[in-house]
Amino acid sequence: MKKLLLISLTFLTFSASANIIYDKTGVNDKDFVYDEHQCIEMSHQVQKNNSSRGVLSSAAKGAAVGAAGTAIAGGSGSDGAKVGAGVGVVSGLLGGARDRRANEANYEAEKETVVRNCMAHRGYTILN
Repeated sequence: MKKLLLISLTFLTFSASANIIYDKTGVNDKDFVYDEHQCIEMSHQVQKNNSSRGVLSSAAKGAAVGAAGTAIAGGSGSDGAKVGAGVGVVSGLLGGARDRRANEANYEAEKETVVRNCMAHRGYTILN
C-alpha cells in the first residue's frame, strides 16, 4: 500500500512540476519526493487573477465611442451607438478570452516559481 501511495505521489509530483530540472546527485529520493510535494502544496496558495474585460462594459464603451464618432461626423448618434456596441461586444469577447489565457499562464508561472524557490531554499540544485 505504501509503495502504491509513493508511486502515485511521485507521478502527481512530476506531472505538476515537469518544467523544473533538479540535480539529484547525493539526494535521498524519499526526502526529495516529500520536499517537492510540500513545495507543490505551498504553490496552491498562489491566488488566481480572475479579472478580464467584460462584454457589457466593452459594449457600453463601444456604444459611447460609436455614438460620439458618428455624431461628430454628422450622422445619427443612435446608428453609431448600435455599431459601436456591436464592435464593443466582439472586442469584449475576444479581449476577455485573451485576458483569461494570460491570467492562466501567469498563474501557472507563479506556481512554478514558488516550487522552484521552495526547493532551492531546501538546498536542492535547480538546473534550469
